[in-house]
Amino acid sequence: MNDSLHLGIDVSKEWIDAYLEPTRESWHVERTPQALASWITGLPSGISLAVMEATGGFEAIVAALLVEAGIPTAIINPRQVRNFASAQGTRAKTDVLDARVIARYAKVMNPAPRQLPSDQQRELGELVARRRQLVETATAEKNRLSVTTNSHVRKSIETHLRWLARQIEDLEDQITTLIKSSPVWYAKHQILLSVCGVGPVTASTLLAELPELGTLGHKQIAALAGLAPFTHQSGKHRGRSFIQGGRETVRRALFMSIKSASRHNSIISEFYNRLIGRGKVKLVAKTACMRKLITILNALIRDSFYALPS
Repeated sequence: MNDSLHLGIDVSKEWIDAYLEPTRESWHVERTPQALASWITGLPSGISLAVMEATGGFEAIVAALLVEAGIPTAIINPRQVRNFASAQGTRAKTDVLDARVIARYAKVMNPAPRQLPSDQQRELGELVARRRQLVETATAEKNRLSVTTNSHVRKSIETHLRWLARQIEDLEDQITTLIKSSPVWYAKHQILLSVCGVGPVTASTLLAELPELGTLGHKQIAALAGLAPFTHQSGKHRGRSFIQGGRETVRRALFMSIKSASRHNSIISEFYNRLIGRGKVKLVAKTACMRKLITILNALIRDSFYALPS
């Protein structure tokens, strides 16, 4: 691996900066399909891995073109790069330096390339995300309505809420239709819904934003959802465990499911009550239940779709 070529890419809205280890070549490229395609065509052969940070979508076209060109590509959490840079003693921050740090991270840490979502997977993700955005807007409007006394303002908010309800219903119909169009998705969706506490919103969120469900071990899937516990411990000091990172939207969907599952799902309910009986605070107990729920769902999908025959 020491002689392999590792490409670090810092992505912004209009440009990318790239740096290649160990040749120290660097590029500054406009973030347009044409400019990126031309740049990728001229890259040295034999690049073993390209790495970039998740930037809220700006990285998508860069990653897609790299993968299409046959270059393994990993998209990582920016926090991982910041921690790596701090450990390396790098304090300055520019786009060029960021690209160099990412290239070093790629060389040292060698993160696993991540398969990019298909067009259908991307479409489901966008529909689920849009529904979530409209629900958040509706919640904000309901909060405004509760404190508004002006009749004209109330009428405006009520009209907007009716429009939002129609839009949300339409999106839910589109999500259902898309899931039914895929026999695999539909079968997984039915399995998820069979678990008490998991509703259509949580099920569609898991299909859209946690496609690895069923393909990983219980610790890995919990980490992807941001539910793997981390403990601070040094010598005799034992700090509290905490969770961090992962896919926040998945975690939020699971949290909503636990509200119902902790009351009506016998397995989750018994587990929750046992934790409370041992003195765990409610939030800690609910987080543990979320971890147990995703483990159960992961096992159900795994055993139905990915388990090897004995």
